[in-house]
Amino acid sequence: MTTFRDATAVAVLDDGGFTANLDEQWSVGDRAHGGYLLAVMGRAAIESTGADHPHVTAVSGSFLAPPAFGPVRIDVETLRKGRALTQVRARLSQDGAPLVEALITLGRLSEEDPWWSSLEPVDLPDEQECFLTPPEAPGAGFRVSLMGVIEQRLNPAHLGFAFGTPAREGVIAGWQRLADGSEWDPLSLLVALDAVPPVSYDLGAPGWAPTIQLSAYIRRLPAPGPIRVRMSASDVTADRMDETTHAWDAKGNLVAQATQLAAVRTAQA
Repeated sequence: MTTFRDATAVAVLDDGGFTANLDEQWSVGDRAHGGYLLAVMGRAAIESTGADHPHVTAVSGSFLAPPAFGPVRIDVETLRKGRALTQVRARLSQDGAPLVEALITLGRLSEEDPWWSSLEPVDLPDEQECFLTPPEAPGAGFRVSLMGVIEQRLNPAHLGFAFGTPAREGVIAGWQRLADGSEWDPLSLLVALDAVPPVSYDLGAPGWAPTIQLSAYIRRLPAPGPIRVRMSASDVTADRMDETTHAWDAKGNLVAQATQLAAVRTAQA
């Protein structure tokens, strides 16, 4: 098993760019996972800005085309560096072709509790009572190697799609841990925000749902332990759907959230 840190490692090139080696364990089907790609780009952004702003706090990424596994190039352009934040533009490319573009905001996060929050953590059964998602997930139709490096346990109430009886509520939630035993951090949370099965499964439309655009906010440093993740959709139109994700740490604090536009490639949708 490749650890998250090793899978997102970057090296500086002579011309100031970065190189990384995309690991096929962090994949869905035959494609690198979108949150994983943003985490690799976030690692390069952190390396480019220095120690003052060591955490990714916001990302807006557009996925142009899927990269092949193996070496990629990442270029980081600093747009503004202030006392509290650094804002950069990052591009992931392969063989000279741009594949992912992202605007990334870096800062310094803490573990402090929120001053105010209207969101309660999603209510889940105990972790061991939830379904451990295997790489060969029922109803997926393709291998999800990501489930070999993310230990995800889904709420049994949201698994009707695996038995032909989807709840059609547009919600899927569960527990997540990193399978290598390491704790969650601002970069790995980018993976967690897009690791839940597409909400279209719960709507009776299972199939491939590639991310077109994803915007994520990392709110604070997560407490040690598992996180609770809830993904929901509000509208499916033709072959497009939105998905909104919230993640809470072991203390019950919101640690990350994301909204994405995804394609829905099924006959039902």
